[in-house]
Amino acid sequence: MATRELAAFLRTRRDRIQPAAVGLPAGGRRRSPGLRRAEVAQLAGISPDYYMRLEQGRDTHPSAAVLDGLARALRLNDDERDHLYHLARATPAPPRRPADPHVDQPLRRLLDLLDPVPAYVLNGRLDVLAWNRMGAALITDFSQLPPERRNMLWFAFRDPLARTLYADWEWMARHGIAQLRTATGRAPDDAANKALVGELAVHSAEFRTWWARHDVKGPGPGRKELHHPRVGRLVLDCLAMLLPGTPDHQLVTYTAPEGSPSQAALEELAALTGPVEDTGALATRPARGAG
Repeated sequence: MATRELAAFLRTRRDRIQPAAVGLPAGGRRRSPGLRRAEVAQLAGISPDYYMRLEQGRDTHPSAAVLDGLARALRLNDDERDHLYHLARATPAPPRRPADPHVDQPLRRLLDLLDPVPAYVLNGRLDVLAWNRMGAALITDFSQLPPERRNMLWFAFRDPLARTLYADWEWMARHGIAQLRTATGRAPDDAANKALVGELAVHSAEFRTWWARHDVKGPGPGRKELHHPRVGRLVLDCLAMLLPGTPDHQLVTYTAPEGSPSQAALEELAALTGPVEDTGALATRPARGAG
C-alpha cells in the first residue's frame, strides 16, 4: 500500500512542475506537462534508474538524503515533505497508540468556555469528536447525526447542506481531502480511513478526481465565507490547532473581526440558538471506526 502511494505521490508532484520553473528547457516532446523522470533524478542528485524504481514502486527504503533531494527537486512544502517521509518510512516509526475517539473533561470544559466562539475538535480524518453550542449552530447539529456520520468530509460530500453553506465549497472539500490524504499517509492500514475513502469514492466523482491528485495538507489558519440559512453571509477567520498530548486531534475555532458585519451575524446566531443538551457527553461516543 505505502509503496504504491509513494510512487503515485512522486508522479503527481513531478507532473505539476514546469521545466522552466527549475531552469530546464521546455522543448521536445513530453508525455506529461511536467518534468521527465531523468530531470527529477538530475535535480535530486540520484541516478535516473534509481528514481524510476521509486516511481514504479520497486524500492521501499530510500535514504533520508535521497528523500531530501527529492523534496528539493519537486519543490515540496513542509506538509508534502512530511508526507513523503511517512510514505517512504525512512526511519522506523515509533509505536503509535490508537487515536482516542474520546475527548477528556478539561477539553470539553474549554469548548464550553469558548462559547459563543464556534469551536469543535477533529481527529486526523476529520471526525468531529466534540463541539460547543455555537459550533453546532454554525455548521450543523452534530448531535442529530449518528456517530459514524460525524465527519467533515462526509458532511462535505454527502450532505447537500454543505454545498450551500460554504461559499467556496470546492476549496473546503479539496482542503479536507488533502488532510485525509495526510492521515492515510501516517496510517496507511487504518480500516476507518479506508472505509471513509471507499464510501466517498463510490458516491462522488469529484472526490475520486481530487483524491487522485495526492495533495496533502496539515491544519492551519484560513478564512471561510459561509452562507448561513439563519443569519446570512459570514466571513470568518478559521484557526485549526493541533492539541498537545494527542496523536492528531485539532481544535478548530471561528472568529470575526470586532465590529464587522460577520461579528454581528455571529451574535445574532448566538441569540437565536437556545441551550442544548450536554454536547460533551454526546460528542464522546466513538466516532467512525473507533473503539
